[in-house]
Amino acid sequence: MNPLLELDHIHLAYDTPRGLRTVADGLCLHLARGHIGCLLGASGCGKSTVLRAIAGFEPVRAGRILLDGQVLSSPRQQVAPELRRVGMMFQDYALFPHMNVAANIGFGLRRHSHAERAARVAELLEMVGLAKAGDSYPHELSGGQQQRVALARALAPSPELLLLDEPFSNLDTDTREHLAAEVRDILRSTGHTAILVTHNQAEALAIADRIGSLSGGQLQYWDAPEALRRRMAAPERLRA
Repeated sequence: MNPLLELDHIHLAYDTPRGLRTVADGLCLHLARGHIGCLLGASGCGKSTVLRAIAGFEPVRAGRILLDGQVLSSPRQQVAPELRRVGMMFQDYALFPHMNVAANIGFGLRRHSHAERAARVAELLEMVGLAKAGDSYPHELSGGQQQRVALARALAPSPELLLLDEPFSNLDTDTREHLAAEVRDILRSTGHTAILVTHNQAEALAIADRIGSLSGGQLQYWDAPEALRRRMAAPERLRA
């Protein structure tokens, strides 16, 4: 079966005052439709840059990014972010403070009729457990509730692929673990394909079908959580 997402030997780099900094060097991965993938790595390793490249905010210098067989990015081709069928959930949620919850969720549905937009927003509010919060404003919600609103907004246009950039890092440990399980269950129920980036190994193990560690511009492995647990039990195999 063909993967939904394919990173085919991509090379990412950007200019710094000290010269060119390579973020990814020949990075490859495949993610099947309906699966959740996770890129693990320390701060500054480039995992968020990889996510931004998939979203279309960073160009690739070599290789290709494909979604459902369509080339989204290559040195010769760059599909605009808004045409990629890719949704993104940011670390700081990026909710509009002057809009209520319903308006935030419906922001990407402006081309739909009022009735269609209202029905979709109500469906998503129910899905994320905030059915009565549509008239509330972001500042009136807890961090976990804001996170759910951000997830609903990202899912509203029914993207082919959802990208989550350190989505739980601003939450306390208990809320983070609970919400990670909730997000996993929501994505499972909707059948969405997603990639999460995090530095937290427990989050990766709790939510992902495939986990990879990014280090030195290379993907050290790309495997099931069970395989990562075996690697953790035998540290000498981590670089095998």
